[in-house]
Amino acid sequence: MFLSLGVVTGHVLAAQKKKAKTMAELAARYDSSSCQECHEEIYEQWENSLHARPLYGTGRTAPTIITSIEKGLKRFPYSGVKDIKDIKVKHLMICAKCHLPQLDEATDDVAREIVETLYTWKKALQEGDDDLADEMEEKLNSLNIGCLVCHQKKAIIHPWVDGPVDPKAVYGKDEYEHESEDYPMVKKAPALGESIFCGQCHGLGPNFELEHPSQCATLYGSYLYSYIHAGGHKTCQECHMKESGLGHDMQAYRDETMIKMALDVDVDAMSYFWRKNKEEGVIPLAVVKVGIFNKAGHVIPDG
Repeated sequence: MFLSLGVVTGHVLAAQKKKAKTMAELAARYDSSSCQECHEEIYEQWENSLHARPLYGTGRTAPTIITSIEKGLKRFPYSGVKDIKDIKVKHLMICAKCHLPQLDEATDDVAREIVETLYTWKKALQEGDDDLADEMEEKLNSLNIGCLVCHQKKAIIHPWVDGPVDPKAVYGKDEYEHESEDYPMVKKAPALGESIFCGQCHGLGPNFELEHPSQCATLYGSYLYSYIHAGGHKTCQECHMKESGLGHDMQAYRDETMIKMALDVDVDAMSYFWRKNKEEGVIPLAVVKVGIFNKAGHVIPDG
């Protein structure tokens, strides 16, 4: 009995669910719009965050996923990918493990639909078809890291201790009744306020559990092995949500407040005139010294 309880992780629950067959079906399964009525301020903060558009990002993520297909999957001799029609969920998980973890609840058709949407978006941009590009961007952003990803799917990190994820509940810091027909209870997620919670995606490095491990985010590893090791004690949430005042907006390098919190920059400049040669005569020059001190609890940049 103990073993059967222990192995019912989010991945097993995902396997037990009926697989979504389209992007629209997967988007509807993780739609956060119903949360907006009661949590309006938090929802508005989230809408401005990159969690609201993890496949598109700032406009850099989408082409990076395409590059991983063209320069990676298509060139790996044993990946089985020669064309985008060969793409399966397992192939996209090298990106989707973090950028769309709920993709494990979808069929391979959904993986191919996402890839086709990415390529259509790119072609529309190249051809100057802004309307089509906007349509594809909106379609990509229908799939996001919304409330149910963090407050349900990824909420329980240690199911052998804290029990399996309850699909009829959402998770927070305490336990209480919830005014929602679909999710009538809020249950406690012990790690929700800890950095390990963020480390599930902003991770340690290679994702060795995947069929083809990929090296991407190493932020949590840097946090553990440099910041915590040196005596630091703040969590990701303390800096990126509380002290920044951003809440669920959770910004990084794009935000002026986060830049000031993370870096001390000292600039010293000196100008002078130098006689270069007879032909060019005296020309103005400058010496600029820039010192940057990292105050963040991890390397910069990273993801």
